[in-house]
Amino acid sequence: MATKVLLLPFLQIKMGHHQAADALVEHLTAIDPSIECEIIDILDYSYGRRVEGLVSSTYLKWIHFLPVTYSWMYRKNCGGQIHNKRRYRLYEMIFLKAMQKLIREKKPDCILCTHALPSYLLDRLKCNGLLAIPVINVYTDFFVNDVWGRDGIDYHFVPDAHVKAWLTSCSVQAEHIFVTGIPLHPQFTALRPRRKQANSEITVLITGGNLGAGVMKSMCRTIGKAEGVRYIVLCGKNKALYRHLKKKNCPNIVPMPYIESRAEMNDLYNQADAILTKPGGVTISECLYKKVPIFVYHALPGQEEINLLRLLQQQLIVHVKDWARETMDKQIKLLWNHTVMERLTAQMNEYGRQISDLRSTLRHVLKLP
Repeated sequence: MATKVLLLPFLQIKMGHHQAADALVEHLTAIDPSIECEIIDILDYSYGRRVEGLVSSTYLKWIHFLPVTYSWMYRKNCGGQIHNKRRYRLYEMIFLKAMQKLIREKKPDCILCTHALPSYLLDRLKCNGLLAIPVINVYTDFFVNDVWGRDGIDYHFVPDAHVKAWLTSCSVQAEHIFVTGIPLHPQFTALRPRRKQANSEITVLITGGNLGAGVMKSMCRTIGKAEGVRYIVLCGKNKALYRHLKKKNCPNIVPMPYIESRAEMNDLYNQADAILTKPGGVTISECLYKKVPIFVYHALPGQEEINLLRLLQQQLIVHVKDWARETMDKQIKLLWNHTVMERLTAQMNEYGRQISDLRSTLRHVLKLP
């Protein structure tokens, strides 16, 4: 009988937890094409697409219009990295029965959580003796927020050794924690060609995420004014930004609309000498794997703010903070020197040495041939 694997992100917005779930499906079916994988959002499953759409829309408007309040709420409720688990009784009241119904209906052999909320719910079921199948946490940020389940979770796929050390300090057994990195689609796991010499034109890829969120338009006013730096700007679904840059018609700026093709995105990574981005877990991990030097110009409130701190502590990125006063052209040229590039390369190589093979780990924990 085919193995059934349930993958649980949250919401329908194509953020990192959905991308990680898609990547896991690709790796699982590459191991064994007979494995039956299904990705389900518990909110959509419980209350329908209309309610899910309302929640997603509210979330996006909140981080855009009231970022300070979202940041405060996130840190207060789930971003404190406390060692003693807290209860989220509202989540249990809203979702726990629906989660039990989902499991009865789908009858999975294993569940992989790429978001904290389903992990929390399954942890409650496991700790109460109401669930016996393996549950795996697959983290998509460079820290563990307080909502993630711990005590009843069977295995943890973590982004780096620092997160493993933190989980072991919370009494999670080290042999149940695997440093797999944040799962990436196989399309992005081919190494890119060697970067150009420092005296040639620099190609910088700029991204603000699939939704074009953040402060990209303001930042884009500070680029394209100097020779020697070429920018490829991924506008995502921000059509206004795309039209603005097309109208600007700057020879050093190449605006790109929303890109769905992973092959095309991988080709852009291969063209880039550096990336100017936000600290989203999946984008950063793709760059770390492909050894693209990472400059961060902005962090969205909540997870990305904490990711930024963790990445800076590991010296895996450069935080470009003063682009509103100094043009980005000038800062990129200042940073594009042997010392900075060698340091970033050394840290990325060190990071890469921590990472175990994802498919081998999946085979091991799921007992696949």
